Amino acid sequence: MAEQDAKPSASSASSAGPAKPAKAPKPPNPVWRMMGLPNFRLKLPSRNWSIFLAVTGSWTAAVMYDRREKKKIQRKWAKVVEHIAKEPLSSQQLPRKVSVYLSAPPGDGLLVARDHFHEYIKPILVAAALDWDAVEGRKEGDVRAGLAERIRRLRKMNGEPSMEPLEEDEQELLAQARKKSGVTPFDGIAGDIIIGRHTWKEYVRGLHEGWLGPLDPPTQPTDPVAESITPPVVPTQAEPSLSDAPSSTSPTDDAPLAVVHETPAAEPEKPKEEENKPKKKKQPPPFNTTADYTNAALSPNCPIALGPSAAIPFPHLLGFFNFPIRIYRFLNRRQVAEEVGRQTAAAVLTAFRPFDAPGESHESITLDSDGDADFDRPQWEQEKLLKHEESSWHKSARDRKDDNGKERVWLDDMVLDPRISERMRKFELDSELEERAKQVAREGEAPWWKNIWPKKEETKKPWEGLEGEPMP
Repeated sequence: MAEQDAKPSASSASSAGPAKPAKAPKPPNPVWRMMGLPNFRLKLPSRNWSIFLAVTGSWTAAVMYDRREKKKIQRKWAKVVEHIAKEPLSSQQLPRKVSVYLSAPPGDGLLVARDHFHEYIKPILVAAALDWDAVEGRKEGDVRAGLAERIRRLRKMNGEPSMEPLEEDEQELLAQARKKSGVTPFDGIAGDIIIGRHTWKEYVRGLHEGWLGPLDPPTQPTDPVAESITPPVVPTQAEPSLSDAPSSTSPTDDAPLAVVHETPAAEPEKPKEEENKPKKKKQPPPFNTTADYTNAALSPNCPIALGPSAAIPFPHLLGFFNFPIRIYRFLNRRQVAEEVGRQTAAAVLTAFRPFDAPGESHESITLDSDGDADFDRPQWEQEKLLKHEESSWHKSARDRKDDNGKERVWLDDMVLDPRISERMRKFELDSELEERAKQVAREGEAPWWKNIWPKKEETKKPWEGLEGEPMP
């Protein structure tokens, strides 16, 4: 049987023929050899390289996609308002100037707020050729004090009596020079742009302090008991020396006391550089409190309708444990560009409406500063704007240990007086402008490869396009 089984195998091997030799490897390209480079072979990367390329490639793609979409959104809103820059303006008239209020976010510096303005708001203002005036606050209360001082100065210029004289500053001198030269200011709605919830609370507080507060600063309370008590002057006895020692014949009780008059130490001279430096202005205390609103008289110069304002969202989050949320926000900055662009475009196009009174808003549930639902107290629309940003503030801004009885605008609840809140107006796009923005976005859509390789615009020569003139 073994011989029978071996015969077919031998016959099959003989029929298959001799085994083919192994294929020789392909010689390297002589070009690489002449350039001194090794032979490159196409092969799949290893496991570690695959993981590295997948992670870095996904992150790069997400960042590039978000950046491209953000620029597309900014171009859309810039195109919506660019027709304003093409409107003719008289040479004797100033352009429209918008007031921008920004302050350092809780727990961080002012540079972050400036970057937010330059990245999202400034491109749209530049596209519309608008001018702006910035009011900055480096710490809590600066914006409140600056806005209130502006309103008090306006009231003094309109003739309201005050104990303090009206000082002329650079802006007033510049306005007088322009008036003499025949330059007229912009006759229309200017508007305000407020960045962040913390700045919005100071803005509302400054409006109430300016229009409801007094023109003169409050007198600081003094303690008469502390002033009447003066520390007694205790004479100091000189230390006796060997030559001044009492003799044995004279009693020590009859020896006179030697009183030393201490001369005040001479103050060190300050260097000339410190003397020439301008002194930093201290933040003045508020001229009134929220409890004084009901008993305060409204200024007769307060207009029937205050200038409209736009509250711009300012998402800002700190902390190591909030790193995943910060990464998510970093990869979704296009959403911030969309919301900020809509609010800024509404301010540029002067589309506004009055704020909703308590009970008029469609939102039935509101959140207080602790994040709990508030069903009892009806709220104005001004109190609800950007309220969700308070939950992202750093914990150091919630510390009340060093208050010493001072007002905390960021932490205290917003108090509104109906005489002021009814006069406030809000920038908001209507349905017609929203549809126009969507149409501009549809017209601006282009395939992704055209954004990578943009087509060069053909520039006309100086003599092309002129009508009625002969060609050179």
